[in-house]
Amino acid sequence: MAVTRSDTGTAERLVAVGSEARHGRARQLAEHAIREVGQVILGKPQEIRLAVACLLARGHLLIEDVPGVGKTLLARSLAAVLGLSFRRIQFTSDLLPADIIGAAVFNRERGCLEFQPGPVFAQVILADEINRATPKAQSALLEAMEEHQVSVDGVTHPLPAPFFVIATQNPAHQVGTFPLPESQLDRFHMRIGLGYPAEPLERKLLRGDDRRGLLATLRPVMGVAELEELQSAARQVQVTDAVLDYVQALVRFTREAAAFELGLSPRAAVDLVTAARCWALVNGHAGVYPEDVQAVFPAVAAHRLRRRGELPLPGQDAARQVLAEVAIP
Repeated sequence: MAVTRSDTGTAERLVAVGSEARHGRARQLAEHAIREVGQVILGKPQEIRLAVACLLARGHLLIEDVPGVGKTLLARSLAAVLGLSFRRIQFTSDLLPADIIGAAVFNRERGCLEFQPGPVFAQVILADEINRATPKAQSALLEAMEEHQVSVDGVTHPLPAPFFVIATQNPAHQVGTFPLPESQLDRFHMRIGLGYPAEPLERKLLRGDDRRGLLATLRPVMGVAELEELQSAARQVQVTDAVLDYVQALVRFTREAAAFELGLSPRAAVDLVTAARCWALVNGHAGVYPEDVQAVFPAVAAHRLRRRGELPLPGQDAARQVLAEVAIP
């Protein structure tokens, strides 16, 4: 039987309605997760949204700030509401790669070496104070973050799926820190900071329940299937050519401007588009707008940029300078 133009139009409308319904459900799941985390981390809705968008983008998150502002608590809260297995690795100056990925141990009963998995074999890894460890220990995460697998004695071991690394680090000027190299910084999809709470919220912290006690009350709002649904919905958010022109203009400026010694890599450009898609989904936008790109640009770009004569990890003012200089096409 021939398919008429009317039949084709009806099918397209049904597909559009189904896609809109899936996106609506995805937004509801994301909002639920953000609200739950917001019960523990007070007054940081923008940072929580960025963190959720980063995980929906299948990226790794770097949280940099002074001690005691809730970096570890945010990481634990995200793992709790996502319902994923969680392991914490405390990075110290004497940490060895085998302490992260595991090692082959001799089994006397069987008379052979057996691989004993390290703490990296979990769905969410908290790499706490990652810049307290030596570069050798830091590099043990490189293959895991990029390939979602580790190699020990020539044998490759796949990591659980999904797999996220949430790393915290103290400011580089503090005693006992080893700055992350550019190759590892580029593997973090986003870097965010929390900052000190506003005085009314800090008063609420002083009067209220212990934050760690509230963490124990968090319950998963989704499972692996729902998380994959969210990630799939994010990939389907439309990006127009005009928005891609804007992204390329931003990236080109960082590579050509005399103020920058190190511009954004192609991987950073892809990460920017992916993050903008996830931000648009979380905020209920039908497609990616230039404002979505601007919202995620500092978190995606700031840790990848370097001004001439400046140490790695410049402040977010470098990213804001790029946004101010590049006009929306």
